Amino acid sequence: MKIKKKCVAMLLAGGQGSRLYALTQKVAKPAIPYGGKYRIIDFPLSNCTNSGVDTVGVLTQYQPLVLNEYIGNGQPWDLDKMHGGVHVLPPYQTAAGASWYEGTANAIYQNMAFIERYDPEYVIVLGGDHIYKMDYSKMLEFHVENDAASTIAVIDVPKEEASRFGIMTCDENRRVTEFTEKPKEPKSTLASMGIYIFTWSKLKAYLIENENANTGSKDFGKDIIPSMLKNEERLFAYEFEGYWKDVGTIDSLWEANMDLLKEKQPFEMNGKWKIYSVDMAMPPHYVGPKAKIKNSLVSEGSMICGEVKNSVIFPGVRIAKGAKVSNSVIMPFAKIEADAVVEKAIVAQNSKIEATAQVGSDDGTIVVIPEGETVRPMVVSDATENVNVG
Repeated sequence: MKIKKKCVAMLLAGGQGSRLYALTQKVAKPAIPYGGKYRIIDFPLSNCTNSGVDTVGVLTQYQPLVLNEYIGNGQPWDLDKMHGGVHVLPPYQTAAGASWYEGTANAIYQNMAFIERYDPEYVIVLGGDHIYKMDYSKMLEFHVENDAASTIAVIDVPKEEASRFGIMTCDENRRVTEFTEKPKEPKSTLASMGIYIFTWSKLKAYLIENENANTGSKDFGKDIIPSMLKNEERLFAYEFEGYWKDVGTIDSLWEANMDLLKEKQPFEMNGKWKIYSVDMAMPPHYVGPKAKIKNSLVSEGSMICGEVKNSVIFPGVRIAKGAKVSNSVIMPFAKIEADAVVEKAIVAQNSKIEATAQVGSDDGTIVVIPEGETVRPMVVSDATENVNVG
């Protein structure tokens, strides 16, 4: 039985996140912790709920266990629906055989049967590695008003950064006239955010055509969008104004956490547009009698007996007496033992910095301690790139 939905969201969450490898050896990129109590995937899922999109397919592939467990039945995001809700969609075997998702477009193609169950007029395609708050319903209104085949969310970026993104060139009506993937000399500064709305009948035809051609990378940015432009389909750019962070690198993930410590935060986690997450149901945090905390986020279930400055502390963290943590992100259940020093680092969950050990770099490079690693007393210095210490 088909349950008619105006719009269905498809969330691409199967990426390995190779540039974050120290943090993604055991988890998919969308499952990486952020901001003291969240995971990256909380943002697109919460955006869907707040935008009135109640049917979401989450396409998983790389290291899906933690992500699958975290999403569960979707209850934290009010996506535990009888008709619709959130569905985890891994690759699967058919009578024709089995294959991994080969690209973003192929991942949607392999799940067309899921989309067809809801007979939607429109499909939203989302990435799972961005920090932002966005009302997709307004973007959908823009799409419908322009009778578009596809609408691509864009954000104006500094010209010196434009070559890192897919760049849209538009006319005065915001109709896309040209799309260039990571151009050396960009003609525009409107960067694709990797958020698309398609009229489903149009997208379905292009997905089938792309799959039958069996060429290219089976990717939206490299295949589907260029093909639609070539055929003079109505493509429009929807300009987003607000905080948006691509957290696909160690530097950008660290910066996104540090942004929350600014006097003027990029956005409110609560309020009208709340970001929902799985509640770990831990006791209040404890601050010892000689502890010092300055300009930091400290989450429930943590125990602080040392010094913490300009840092984000996740649930269950232990910072012992005499330990000093500054300009760092300490993920769930990590332990910083007595008299250890951690400076400008990301310490992944369940890691341990032993007593008197020092973590930091002489040149200000961000040091990364992978999940479950132990750092023994030694000095990490003269780093020339992000360092993984074990």
